[in-house]
Amino acid sequence: MPSTRNRVVKGKTGDKSYLRIGDVARLVGISRSVLRDWENLGLLRPARTRSGYRLYTTDDVELLRRARLMRKQQGLNAAAIVHLLTSEARTDGSQSPPDHGTSPGRRLRNLRMRRGLSLVTVARATGVSVGFLSALERSRTTASVATLRKLARFYNLNVLDFFNTSSSNPHWVRPQERKVLEVGPGVRIELLAWGHTVMEPHLFRIRAGASSGESYRHEGEEFLYVLCGQFEISLGGAKPYRLGPGDTFYFESPTPHHWRNPGREETWVIWINTPPTF
Repeated sequence: MPSTRNRVVKGKTGDKSYLRIGDVARLVGISRSVLRDWENLGLLRPARTRSGYRLYTTDDVELLRRARLMRKQQGLNAAAIVHLLTSEARTDGSQSPPDHGTSPGRRLRNLRMRRGLSLVTVARATGVSVGFLSALERSRTTASVATLRKLARFYNLNVLDFFNTSSSNPHWVRPQERKVLEVGPGVRIELLAWGHTVMEPHLFRIRAGASSGESYRHEGEEFLYVLCGQFEISLGGAKPYRLGPGDTFYFESPTPHHWRNPGREETWVIWINTPPTF
């Protein structure tokens, strides 16, 4: 079967590389009916041949991949997705939003560009899709802890290096002064201290159903104290431990670990890593 990437369709738009609706549906991973629904709601306006066949560009494919990612990760319906994406286009075109220190997008892009790497190269090395990396670099989505750990390992950095945590090492941190990291849907990490070389304390706030993503591991040791809510952690793929308020937990970080909030309310965990990991 010939590659759809190089297919040339001739019509009223002239001689140019375009994709037909079936090609786009396969590339994005959606059905033709979903694609038509998004079109009817105004997400995109494909060109057409004299015979009425829809013609899509590679920019259309990228936009549709973003829409599919929003549906998969955030559970949004078609109308909500179209509203958000068209609102972005009206307010800032294709430009990235300002980096307020809680999103690693700009720093990830700068790291990749400084090293002369393509998105495809990083994707192959980390196992993260090109579309997701692109959305992450433009701060259009957030990444799970496990995904950030993969990227940190690839760049030989800590996760904190992706965020704006460059201010001086404080002895006293008020609640409103904590640095906040949003690391995936429903996971908020508040740094309780930073700039130290031995220990790194955090407050993890995990919404109901949120998790670390897949399992991950790294060097060091970890200590947890559950302040409120329910917390579940699995080590090395074994049966998970179920923790509640007041429970503590210690483990060695090289053991693959996965965690989640199995309850119905937000869980708060004091989480200490040594050496600093995030």
